[in-house]
Amino acid sequence: MPVSPPPQRRIYPWVVAALAFALLLSDYMSRQVLSAVFPMLKGEWDLSDSQLASLTSIVALMVGLLTFPLSVIADRFGRVRSLVIMAVVWSVATLMCALAASYEHMLIARFFVGVGEAAYGSVGIAVVLSVFSPRLHSSLSGAFMAGGSFGSVVGVALGGVIAVHLGWRWSFTAMAVLGLILAALFRAVVTEKRLDRYAVRDESSAVAAAANVAKIRVPISTLFTNSAVWCAYIAGGLQMFTAAVLLSWTPSFFNRYYGLEPASAAGVAALFVLLVGTGMVVCGVITDRASRNNPSNKWLSAVAFCAIALVCLGMAFRIETGGLQLTLLAIGAFFSAGTSGPTAAMVAGLTHESVRSSALGTLTVANNILGLALGPYVIGVLADSMGLMDSLALAPVFYVGAIVALLLGYRVYPHGLRKLAAQSARYAQQPA
Repeated sequence: MPVSPPPQRRIYPWVVAALAFALLLSDYMSRQVLSAVFPMLKGEWDLSDSQLASLTSIVALMVGLLTFPLSVIADRFGRVRSLVIMAVVWSVATLMCALAASYEHMLIARFFVGVGEAAYGSVGIAVVLSVFSPRLHSSLSGAFMAGGSFGSVVGVALGGVIAVHLGWRWSFTAMAVLGLILAALFRAVVTEKRLDRYAVRDESSAVAAAANVAKIRVPISTLFTNSAVWCAYIAGGLQMFTAAVLLSWTPSFFNRYYGLEPASAAGVAALFVLLVGTGMVVCGVITDRASRNNPSNKWLSAVAFCAIALVCLGMAFRIETGGLQLTLLAIGAFFSAGTSGPTAAMVAGLTHESVRSSALGTLTVANNILGLALGPYVIGVLADSMGLMDSLALAPVFYVGAIVALLLGYRVYPHGLRKLAAQSARYAQQPA
């Protein structure tokens, strides 16, 4: 039977989740505030769309390259310490963006924003999941990852307003100061000892109980020997392609095709980004309910979310501007990243807790390389030659690949669970 948490654990885990979520908001506010000032930078520095896209994609690229090694370090040497260092680095780098005098300076500053943000998502969600029951993991994963969208909303909307009234440099400065304050607060409240005291261990199986999962440490190689986990990695990355495009290019879309001023375009775009985040939360809750008695239903729920986004967004960017287009965009945006919570829960459920940050870090690598880095850049390059609208119409095609990966994952999921149990039993017999 699962271990029943003592009464006091109900408060502290939610405090941890709230602080981790607040830092994730800061993470994406610092990352996405750039989108709000795209028109200003384009005019001031005479930048092309591909150059603008590179300022966004360099962050995601660094996240993709560094997430895994930094997640491994966090698993071995302390997740809390790692999270605080990351927040300080990305906040200072965001302040460097405010001081940038040219495209090259901004690109370097954005490089370091990516370095700081690299493993926050994977390590942060691992910390949150460690103090909650597995039956809430899809909901929590969806809500936590939705912090990226909510942070993007605030970053784009607030950044646009500040840029119009005080100048674009103050937009970056505000995000940097907020990040430093939250890093200090997190360090004061969350510690490794407290996390260990409130940790929830799932000992529902005889294998896990006999193995004493709290003390086992399995090799990093186990993250890549389970075919079901690979399907979750690939599906998660591909479904983020179009969601990343929406996060980066909707302000420019409304500026160019609906004739809105930069601040107004950022405000309208923020509403659609808010739908992305809300959808991640709601889809996570739906998935937990649908899979309560059958965990494999997570895969089928994710397939449904991808299919809805594929149809709605695929139609939206191929019709004329107006009410119907906006309606389809709204529905598509809501489901565009709905698979995020389910895929994170799948990865967490198919990997051992001693390497969970590394596992979620691998998912983050896939999300960034296949989605957050690739999506905005590819669309930016295509927009230079074929126009933004036509290039946006191609983005939803990537959901087809995600659906294929999810269906394959659904088929091999039972084998993946058996393999995890065998790994736990095997390494329980070896010295920690």
